Amino acid sequence: MPHNILATGLTSFFTDISTKMVYSVMPLFLMSIGASKTTISLIEGIAESTASLLKALSGYWSDKIGRNKPFMLIGYGVTMLVTPLYALVARPVGVLVIRFVERVGKGLRTAPRDSLISNSVEKSDAGRCFGFQKAMDNSGAIVGPLLAVLLLALLPGGYRSIFLIAALPALLGVLSVAIGVREVKSAVRHTHGRRMGIAVLCALPGRIWLFLLAVAVFSLGNSSDALLLVKTAETGVSETAVPFVYMIFNATSVLLAMPIGRLSDRVGREKLIVAGFLTYVTYFLFGCFNSLPLFMLLFVMYGLYSALTDVSQKAFISDLVDKDLKGVGYGLYHAVLGLTLLPASLIGGWMYDHVDAAVPFYFGAGMALLASLLMLLFFIVCSHLSSSPAN
Repeated sequence: MPHNILATGLTSFFTDISTKMVYSVMPLFLMSIGASKTTISLIEGIAESTASLLKALSGYWSDKIGRNKPFMLIGYGVTMLVTPLYALVARPVGVLVIRFVERVGKGLRTAPRDSLISNSVEKSDAGRCFGFQKAMDNSGAIVGPLLAVLLLALLPGGYRSIFLIAALPALLGVLSVAIGVREVKSAVRHTHGRRMGIAVLCALPGRIWLFLLAVAVFSLGNSSDALLLVKTAETGVSETAVPFVYMIFNATSVLLAMPIGRLSDRVGREKLIVAGFLTYVTYFLFGCFNSLPLFMLLFVMYGLYSALTDVSQKAFISDLVDKDLKGVGYGLYHAVLGLTLLPASLIGGWMYDHVDAAVPFYFGAGMALLASLLMLLFFIVCSHLSSSPAN
């Protein structure tokens, strides 16, 4: 495994311990200070979507200057600094402000990090390396909820203590970037360094836009995971068990991420992306039932979907985009994910509160089916273009 892949994996591991410690109890904390389901979804949607523009801009900037590490240092540093501030919050609006700033940090670091990973490996090995990154990311997402469960058992209702303790692994994540990551220079300053705005977008291959359309359609039905945590809590399970149930999703994703990454290197990314979207269709069962044992099985399916799509989509961007435009490509991809989360979360939260708790899950399954059809169309169009005599 290349040195940078190990270093960024370690960074993601520590940072996700921190963020998932917070995230796994945040819906419960928000409800304890008077937030509704719509408010919970709105906070997540605004924070992700507003900051998502930075993902595109940071990718463009990192390509332009040919450096990724400074964006990673600043981005992970912001997360470390703001995490303990959740302990001071008394109203939901305070969570919104801190969550927004924390997502700004993620917006700064995400596209440059993925660009660094892509430029550190051979194309034929991208799936395996992004699979390792995903596995390390979700390993932290297992440890984080476990620590939250332990702390809640020792300190019932001790959400603020969890927020303070979560700053420690975030600090280790920053140190991993500072000490372990080595810059990978790109040729951008010699080839695309003078291109600006639309000129940069026009330099991207046409196929990426149809792919991003499919991703956007799917994401509109993929509302915040906070609704899944709320739905789990409504089965009557104790609050200490909610982070544990969510951990099942991350554990499944860890176990499958690298095997799926290797498989995508051999059989092609498009097939696995379609398989991931179709697996997500089981999301509608969250709306049909209110059974904790069934939810545990569904979180396994949710982890399978996550491993199939996240790993394959990131490796697919690496396939589609030239080396000197990787930051722009990953920035656009993450921006699409972030910008669609706001309407997705608003729709999901409003349906949950004002229509029926089951409807957001039916809607998400329907959008996943539509996205699967778009990916099949993508595959047909690209196959036709590659077999054209002109090519």
